[in-house]
Amino acid sequence: MGLLINDGKNHRWDRLDRLDRRKFLSSCACTIAGSALFAGSKTWAQQTPASAGASPQLVEDLVAANRILADQGVVDGYGHVSVRHDKNPNRYLISRSLAPALVTANDILEYDLDSRPVDPRGRQLYSEVFIHGEIFKARRDVNAVVHTHSPAVIALGIAGVSPRPVFHMSSFIGQGVPVFDIRKEMGEETDMLVRTADRGRALARVLGTHPAALMRGHGAVVAARALPLVVFRSIYLQTNSALQLQALTLNPNATFLTEREADLVEKELWDQDRHLRAWELWKQKAMGR
Repeated sequence: MGLLINDGKNHRWDRLDRLDRRKFLSSCACTIAGSALFAGSKTWAQQTPASAGASPQLVEDLVAANRILADQGVVDGYGHVSVRHDKNPNRYLISRSLAPALVTANDILEYDLDSRPVDPRGRQLYSEVFIHGEIFKARRDVNAVVHTHSPAVIALGIAGVSPRPVFHMSSFIGQGVPVFDIRKEMGEETDMLVRTADRGRALARVLGTHPAALMRGHGAVVAARALPLVVFRSIYLQTNSALQLQALTLNPNATFLTEREADLVEKELWDQDRHLRAWELWKQKAMGR
């Protein structure tokens, strides 16, 4: 005998043969099991609507940002970069858990600002996505975030030495780069990773309105209004930190840019998007073009 079933759309009844009936009953069993599994709680699909779809150009630039940071030695097998969604400011894009040099467009995932993936597709995810979600949530002026483990930056952080701009390429440092000490902020010893929303919020508070923050015993976080600029800042934060360490070794009274000098450079150079010249060079080199 066949099985009568309502198709649920047009209120039309159709007859299924024995093979289709087996498939139907199997499907029902899976549905019932799934309902029991998630009873009393919401799934990611229920909590976050389907993606609106980011522009291919934004995805391409995010892939390039990953490759550039690896090519320039700012990240190795670890570290990550994100960008705010171009069609929904309450979402952001970031790769699945993967070494930045290996990231492709197919690896890019979408998250909401609570750092829940819209469609993880069964992939392994970065544990520290809360760095990105909480900064995007706190800073509407920020559209791109980088987290690195740059050795020169770590050295300054553990020495308790604040970065200071040593040359015009790092003038943004003149806006101040605070140090996030997770033990102090969380009131306890941790595994150093920003793997919870609470830790992400604490980091965002310390970052405040600054362009970057050191993370004691961990690395740094860098923020900017666009991907090319956050990549630029990440590279030159590392370069500046290395030069600062060298200069202080030679002379504890080394000369740095004044606040006025740093402000003038920011307005005359980097506010005019002149960093895009470097972006195009780095992008072609990192992407093998």
